[in-house]
Amino acid sequence: MLRLDADMDDESKSKLEFLRDWLLNLQRENVVKINHSVMELVCAKYLILKGYDVQLEHRLNDLLTCDLFSTKGYGNLIVEIETGFIPPENALNPLTYLSARLASKIVRYSSFAGKFALGVPPHYVLSFPYALAKPPRRRTQEEIDYIKKLCDAYYQNPPVTAEEILNARIHEIYLIDVDRGKVMEIDPEGYMKRALHKEFVFAFGREKAPSRRRSVTLLDYRDEGNSK
Repeated sequence: MLRLDADMDDESKSKLEFLRDWLLNLQRENVVKINHSVMELVCAKYLILKGYDVQLEHRLNDLLTCDLFSTKGYGNLIVEIETGFIPPENALNPLTYLSARLASKIVRYSSFAGKFALGVPPHYVLSFPYALAKPPRRRTQEEIDYIKKLCDAYYQNPPVTAEEILNARIHEIYLIDVDRGKVMEIDPEGYMKRALHKEFVFAFGREKAPSRRRSVTLLDYRDEGNSK
């Protein structure tokens, strides 16, 4: 905590320490894991410094509990932390499984949020249907049908609806740098365009990756003015 709250005032430190103690209690009950919890704390610090009131592991309904539920004024923001974990039973189709999990999260959680974001470590490249990064008005019926089929293959309790998919939206991607205790915001549509262009993820369904003009490495991927 000394490294994380060094640049915070006393009031902000107190808020972060309360959240830390809450997570420690959940960890003792084996509800949360340390790699997930530390990302929650780094993200919580970022949101506290932006003026949000933050709750961790907040219950939305009988089925859903979100990682970070933040409010400021009359608006709210939900952040779901993703570490890229693959269950053993999905070892042979990890990218498809992750795309379905991310799509399901975006569809289910964004209906409770004024703004919805995914928080990920910088070394993990998100792979979800590009249609969910676009504004809902630009989403086609074909894209909605594809996302529903993808989600239904893995998640049926309950299944997502076409209306939920139509209205779903991810507003931000947070790159959470635990080593330095920093968070960078990236626009999801720009993120997915660069990921597809540089072939860090494959195109799903009828999504087409732009043709690649040159060889690239992971060192080429950096924020190009989309951070805030």
